Amino acid sequence: MMTADPRWVPNARTIPNISYREAMELSHFGAKVIYPPTIQPAMQKGISISVKNTFEPEAAGSLIEAIPQIAGDIITGISSINHVTLLSLEGSGMVGIPGFSKRLFEALAGEKVNVILITQSSSEHSICVAINTVDAEKAKRAVDTAFDYEVKTGKVEPLKVEHDQSIVALVGDKMKSHTGIAGRMFNALGRNGINIRAIAQGSSERNISAVLAYSDVKKAVNVLHEAFFESTHKQLNVYIIGAGNVGGKLIEQIKQQQQYLLENLNLQLRITGIANSRKMLFNEDGINLDQWKDSLAQSEAMSLTNFITTIIHKNLRNSVFVDVTANAEVASVYHKLLSKSVAVVACNKIAASSPFVNYRHLKSLSKEFNAPFLFETNVGAGLPVIGTLNDLIKSGDKINKIQAVLSGTLNFVFNNYDGKTSFAAVVKQAQDEGYTEPDPRLDLGGTDVMRKIMILAREAGEIIEMENISNNSFLPESCFEGTVADFYIEMAKHEAHFKSLYEAAAKENCKLKFVASFEDGKAAVGLQHIPSNSDFYHLYGKDNIVLFYTQRYPEQPLVVKGAGAGADVTASGVFADIIRVAR
Repeated sequence: MMTADPRWVPNARTIPNISYREAMELSHFGAKVIYPPTIQPAMQKGISISVKNTFEPEAAGSLIEAIPQIAGDIITGISSINHVTLLSLEGSGMVGIPGFSKRLFEALAGEKVNVILITQSSSEHSICVAINTVDAEKAKRAVDTAFDYEVKTGKVEPLKVEHDQSIVALVGDKMKSHTGIAGRMFNALGRNGINIRAIAQGSSERNISAVLAYSDVKKAVNVLHEAFFESTHKQLNVYIIGAGNVGGKLIEQIKQQQQYLLENLNLQLRITGIANSRKMLFNEDGINLDQWKDSLAQSEAMSLTNFITTIIHKNLRNSVFVDVTANAEVASVYHKLLSKSVAVVACNKIAASSPFVNYRHLKSLSKEFNAPFLFETNVGAGLPVIGTLNDLIKSGDKINKIQAVLSGTLNFVFNNYDGKTSFAAVVKQAQDEGYTEPDPRLDLGGTDVMRKIMILAREAGEIIEMENISNNSFLPESCFEGTVADFYIEMAKHEAHFKSLYEAAAKENCKLKFVASFEDGKAAVGLQHIPSNSDFYHLYGKDNIVLFYTQRYPEQPLVVKGAGAGADVTASGVFADIIRVAR
């Protein structure tokens, strides 16, 4: 006998010692190793039963006895029954009227319908029973006949019949002496978005049974097994969409850290899906990260709809969807995943900077379905900017003002442009080194910085839209026309304009920085002359800096500073969010 069905739970283990009653409970709820009537005579005579493995006859097997000699876990095993139908009878006419339950069970007994589970509300307003689906039709006919008068007079609602249900049961003699078992059970199921339709627990406290959708039963058994038997590690199933520069680095980092996470955080992190714009790859047991590129190239054609449908259909526990794209279509499906309790980690800024009503809806879904929606890398790549802001807010601080240089691209460009090398060449260098958005105009035009300051303002509690942010753009209008190739041609034509910007700042002994600010509900971005006494002056390379002025930091701000662009640091920020989901 095993702690769960090994066909569903790879980590299921042998139960060395088990009591008669525990074995009877498990067998009733689907454990096929033993047949309950065969245990009865042995139990009456106190004869121990040894269950051995045909394929491993030398193994110890399981010993069934009156009182197990070796103490086991609080929970002995997890079992389930499938092909169950739930019958629910309810109505105000049932309250305080004796005999309703008797009539229900007599009707079912008359058709030889076996009742697997019974639960009744304390208000007596409803009662529901679980039966085998094969008996559903005759059971409905019998109950409809028995309560025909009450239904016609409105005292009782018509019988509600729900097919495609399963029952999952926790079994263990020790449950009665330990508090919190039911709490752990329902908390584990709830965290994974598994809805419970009915609950039953006998006074012996040897069994807690829950009725849930058949589509969730495999996931539920795995979730419960992890919660009660696999204290050594927690499994996280990760789906990554976007396997380019940042996505590739993320996969490398996960591969490098898998063993460390298992040994030090008890976290088994598996990538179970990878997709790019052309192909998508799935492996429920974890993709081999030594050859993922070859496997992806040979996999099926990419379809976003099919990718999302597969994630939802597989219904794996502790699932995380990771968006490492800049694609609006991908951002538009987050709600489907969050509503199925799939966590979303977004490097993509589009969702968090979408219309406020959508942003708020996603945050609401995250809270409602207990599915984290994390997007730390939306601002500052791997820097803990949003996390720091959230910590300030959660601890009761209030944001007075935010000032920031939020574009690693623009900082790199203005740190490297001196009027000698063309502005277009410096921008091209930034793109070649992976600092820019796929379309560099999002950076240079200020759109990307506008998104970032808006996200920070929203996380600080402000209701704000893109049109509420003023943008003092330095890029000539003609640069926004045509393709990215046209953009570089136009920049070359306007070299004199960019040179004049540089010289004007240099004349004042200042540097050019593209600064974002938020204060008194207003946000703005734009190019500024930065004097040497500013916190922004000594900001080199692709660094970002964010200054939080708060009630606790009114004059000397809380400063977050560091590399704000680059595939490695962005991937590490995404990776950190994945770890946060696990915790």
